[in-house]
Amino acid sequence: MLLGYNTNGFAHHRLEDALDVLAHLGFQSVAITLDHHALNPYTPTIARDCADVRGVLERANLAAVVETGARFLLNPYKKHWPTLLAGEKHHRELRWDFLWRSIDVCQLIGARAVSLWSGMADPEASEDACWRRLLDACRWLADRAATAGVRIAFEPEPGMFIDTMPKFAELHRRVDHPHFGLTLDVGHLHCMDETPIALHIERWKDWLWNVHIEDMRRGVHDHLMFGEGDMEFPPILRALTSIGYDGGVHVELSRHSHDAVNTARKAFEFLRRSGFPA
Repeated sequence: MLLGYNTNGFAHHRLEDALDVLAHLGFQSVAITLDHHALNPYTPTIARDCADVRGVLERANLAAVVETGARFLLNPYKKHWPTLLAGEKHHRELRWDFLWRSIDVCQLIGARAVSLWSGMADPEASEDACWRRLLDACRWLADRAATAGVRIAFEPEPGMFIDTMPKFAELHRRVDHPHFGLTLDVGHLHCMDETPIALHIERWKDWLWNVHIEDMRRGVHDHLMFGEGDMEFPPILRALTSIGYDGGVHVELSRHSHDAVNTARKAFEFLRRSGFPA
């Protein structure tokens, strides 16, 4: 497995500078959150930008995944809006278009997967309607990813329509596509009291294409610096090693950009001490 970091924790750096810093600190992978300043897929120069970033990744020997959780890229007023479950079709299509473009970015930079989530359920829609909207989107995106030679890694997220591993299992069963797998945030499992975490890692070993890691407290969805929550990390790292996981384990501390370099350094050192393989 590859120790990585999410660029949403470097919000005040140029993307290329963030990649250089992470490589210098010893990280082996990066989760690139597409945003206004980081491979914005609506920028006219996106093809050239992707070529430049691919060159940086290759020179730094960094693997990559593409993350699609930018807060205000699609709407300056409402966080993470619109979603795949929005009530109005034209709103859903905005998210579809963004994810289509994200797949293109993933292919152009040579990344392994595109990570995404469902969004919150539409309060005015039935559960069946939310399922239909999500399934239509996920099947279409998985087909598109297959054509591009990349994969979709879906993340269960507290507070969203797909928030637990049983709901993800149902989604995975119903999408039923070889290019549709899992982004597993181990902090989310702890938050939602879905433990032992190692059991989920073992169950989903054949579909596990992206991992997020941070500290967290049970019952509270707040991404914390390691040592500030109540999680135990050696068993998680042993479980990932035992299944032969070879993807990125990406630190996700999006609220720490004000001290990005020191935070990344401390995270790297903590995970090495906790048993992350050198």
